[in-house]
Amino acid sequence: MKLISSFFFFLLSLTICAQPLICSDQDKTAFDVKIKEIQNLKQSDFGDTMISVGQTFLGIPYVAKTLEIGKSESLVINLHGMDCTTYVENVLAFSTLLVEDKMNFDSFVSTLENIRYKDGELNGYASRLHYFSEWIANNEKKELLEDVTAEIGGIEIKKDINFMSTHRDLYPFLQDEENFKKIKASENYLNHKSICILPQDQIEANENQIKNGDIIALTTSINGLDITHTGIAVREKDGRIHLLHASSSGKVEVSELPLVEYLKKIKKNTGIMVARPL
Repeated sequence: MKLISSFFFFLLSLTICAQPLICSDQDKTAFDVKIKEIQNLKQSDFGDTMISVGQTFLGIPYVAKTLEIGKSESLVINLHGMDCTTYVENVLAFSTLLVEDKMNFDSFVSTLENIRYKDGELNGYASRLHYFSEWIANNEKKELLEDVTAEIGGIEIKKDINFMSTHRDLYPFLQDEENFKKIKASENYLNHKSICILPQDQIEANENQIKNGDIIALTTSINGLDITHTGIAVREKDGRIHLLHASSSGKVEVSELPLVEYLKKIKKNTGIMVARPL
């Protein structure tokens, strides 16, 4: 009887961890350390919780393309090097665990999968939310956040999204014809949607409506692309909104300049999208 019970427990474990998972022993240890580090950081406001959790990653190295591992799509957990998107995903995942009091590895895995993939399910390379405007829209559909760009003065625009399919050589997984076709289909879907952006020359006038913990996505005039960078809004001692982000200059940091001035130095930036975690 005990043997049968153990067997069914084993099957249950396989079901819970059914998605392909890449997580080193080093990152599993880093998860355990992070859980202890954030356990007393829950705030009454979820945005403030995001900031408290996000600041525990300060100094973590910026590393590009951490998800492009192996020959097929897996749920990659990397807590030692992050790009701008994986940084935001990890902060949102850990903050969610904290407020829901689900401080265990299995909950982290399922929460991260829910955030990173279309409708919360890993189903191959094309199921990852590659374009960040779709990342925002799909996570709004999951009720994880709200796109508040329109509320703070944003305007709707239409733009052809095709950067991945027109730069196929930059994405190793797109050498697979099936992946390529599915990414093209995703782009065609996005091209029938409008996105709302707060133009760069309107950000300063509406900065007071941006809150601690809001997810900031930088829009661009680059052909075929919607978003070039993302981070988390934090109001600093100067009273201005700055960007807490995994900077391509080398590490997770808070921008020295306020967001408005920081954006003026980015070539081809056109404005921002603002998403508020719920």
